[in-house]
Amino acid sequence: MRVLVTGGAGFIGSHTCDRLLALGHDVTVLDALTPPVHRGGRPGYLSPGADFYQGDTRNRDLLTNLLRRADAVYHFAAHQDYLPDFSRFSDVNVVSTALIYEIIVAERLDLARVVVASSQAAMGEGLYRCPADGEQVPDMRPEPALASGQWDIPCPECGGPLELRRTPERVANPQNAYGMSKLGQEMVAINLGRRYGIPTVALRYSIVQGPRQSVYNTYSGACRIFCLSYLQGLAPVLYEDGAAIRDYVNIDDVVDANVLVLTDGRAPGRVFNVGGGAPVTTRQFADIVMRHYGSDQQGVVTGEYRFGDTRHIVSDITALRALGWEPQHTPADSVAAYAAWLKGMDGLDGVLAEASARMRALGVVRKASQ
Repeated sequence: MRVLVTGGAGFIGSHTCDRLLALGHDVTVLDALTPPVHRGGRPGYLSPGADFYQGDTRNRDLLTNLLRRADAVYHFAAHQDYLPDFSRFSDVNVVSTALIYEIIVAERLDLARVVVASSQAAMGEGLYRCPADGEQVPDMRPEPALASGQWDIPCPECGGPLELRRTPERVANPQNAYGMSKLGQEMVAINLGRRYGIPTVALRYSIVQGPRQSVYNTYSGACRIFCLSYLQGLAPVLYEDGAAIRDYVNIDDVVDANVLVLTDGRAPGRVFNVGGGAPVTTRQFADIVMRHYGSDQQGVVTGEYRFGDTRHIVSDITALRALGWEPQHTPADSVAAYAAWLKGMDGLDGVLAEASARMRALGVVRKASQ
């Protein structure tokens, strides 16, 4: 099969390309190589077995030429960060997706599959249950509560405590610009796919971890922050109280899901969560990294928080499991692989400080008054 992979030089994209090539597919990569993710241009890990084109997925002529040669598409190209450049999220993530479908329809292309990379961020705070008022999908936490260090979310009906539940695909309540753009991207892909008979799948990835995850992107998360901290002999900062819950999924498990939905006839027209299957607090994840580096410096709580962040979220992966997929790797496996990739890498000394200063200057990272 001839497969076009947009964003194929990135973290998830490049690993998926490697697997597709190993399975005997012909792979074409389209990637803009934009900073900060790609500071050094084309990455050395990108397989020479893939045909590479540098360009923007919003370039209609280029995208049309590449789609004409494809039997299937993985659309990984995206803007993701924690910075308040709101319009860019929609411009890159939603517009590029709409353009893919516009070209497919205009050119009457017969594609076997379009797989769109979505995100757990599309679900926002996720699903909770109140003992008194039942199922709840809370809205974003108000800034006055965060500024005073009130991290947990009360029931919006009675104000009582909420119990976290695994969040299924039917829940969509994004809290930040990235999540909003990902939900928009899903809606464009799934609905246009259904209307025009284009077999489409959207995958909502939880926090994906592993080698090649950018060290420069401020969005790229806990594994990067904690590993770089311990590499420099520093105790990492834990946002809020260190008790926020996430689920982390290994890159190899993500690639397994990507490859599965390419050919599984039960997948088109659906959105699937791709998660690690287990809730992990920020502190627990930091402790995994600490043990890997043989440190005894636990993460420190400073009262800082990321404005617009969710408190807890764990994906329900029942639907993807029904197709035969199962996460095979632990967070410790992901940390070990990422740490091995970082080992010996140059130019890491100022990365954390630079990202931290930028997020504080833009008001993304704030500090509670308590």
